[in-house]
Amino acid sequence: MDNIIKVENVKKVYKMYDNPKDRFKEALGLGGKKKSYSKDYYALNDVSFSVGTGEIVGIVGRNGSGKSTILKILTGVLNPTEGHVEVNGKVAALLELGAGFNQEYTGMKNIYLNATMMHVSREEIEKKIPEILAFADIGDFINQPVKTYSSGMFVRLAFAVAINVDPDILIVDEALAVGDVRFQLKCMDKFTEFIKAGKTILFVTHDINAVKRFCNRAIWLNDGKLIMDGNTDEVTDHYMDFLKSELPIEQFLSRSDGAAGEEEDVDTAVSGIDFAQIKSFHMYNEKGEETDSIIFGEKITVKVKYLVADTSLDRPILGVAIRSIDNEYICGINTKLDDMIIPWERGYNEMTLVYDSFNLIGGEYYFDAGIFDRAGIVNIDYRAKIKSFFVKMDYVGEGIVILDHVWKGGSRDPESKERSAKQ
Repeated sequence: MDNIIKVENVKKVYKMYDNPKDRFKEALGLGGKKKSYSKDYYALNDVSFSVGTGEIVGIVGRNGSGKSTILKILTGVLNPTEGHVEVNGKVAALLELGAGFNQEYTGMKNIYLNATMMHVSREEIEKKIPEILAFADIGDFINQPVKTYSSGMFVRLAFAVAINVDPDILIVDEALAVGDVRFQLKCMDKFTEFIKAGKTILFVTHDINAVKRFCNRAIWLNDGKLIMDGNTDEVTDHYMDFLKSELPIEQFLSRSDGAAGEEEDVDTAVSGIDFAQIKSFHMYNEKGEETDSIIFGEKITVKVKYLVADTSLDRPILGVAIRSIDNEYICGINTKLDDMIIPWERGYNEMTLVYDSFNLIGGEYYFDAGIFDRAGIVNIDYRAKIKSFFVKMDYVGEGIVILDHVWKGGSRDPESKERSAKQ
């Protein structure tokens, strides 16, 4: 696959001043040549990636992460402070719709004006005029100054001009949901047409489900840095987990699970323990490999090892709970509910739990494990977040869990093969 876009070590730095006067002091060299009144703000900090012809790439990140900045650099609106950008092909950008319109010009004159700004020849744009007018559907207002337009008419014309120039690369920044419902449907039809035609698309939106639906790759930016670049579902699920966690990015990326340590001599180990203590928690995939990354729907085995110091406790309970990264309670099970009696010999004991089909929706979760008295009231030992794990899932549903299901009364969508190819 040939690269149509190449971004290498791009930085975009803005000078920030605490006082507007400091800008002039620095420009005039007051205080000496070495005196600096500004602080550097990195809108982009050493960002590198490439995009192949026909790829549909979603760019996600919080406000201020650098998403719009990289798009503006790719369209030539901004120049990078450092680094190299290469774009091979005609670009149509849906960024700030109508930003280049002259309010005094008629709609028709603005079509030609925008075509010139997008480096489209007059001959080429004249061929596209009928499509643009049909798409915008603003009637005789096309010959009126755009300052007389309603906001809906304005964005419809701006969108129609931008999307009908047959680009090699389409760059979209939160611009698909414009106008009324009928116009939004037209926009989505055009967007789908671009996808089927094999156009290269860069898509920025806060609608993560839209990224999952359309994109075959995702890039996650945070504070101007590229955090993750890869499979759409995996990247977006990690990004959503980051938002839910409310942790600083460094802490989120460096967090570790809290599984306990190795076995030691029983007499030494039980010293200081009243009744029992959970010592380790391990998870295995269908191949029997220890893992912290699960494929949606696969069979998962969990092994909990615990150390018993006092065997007098009657019918204790072992419980395992799953919570999402934002602490939502997903599922809790225990041996009493399932009519199981756990081993309770002095020393190390182990219980195995098997999930036949792990159908949690993609994202990050963690296990809690606890030992309780036979009534499930007295907490003997409880380990919160003893094991964190990640579920990898294609975009097959939404919510918390995907229940096994079958649709009846319809027919198979022939485009489902295209969706499978995307994934």
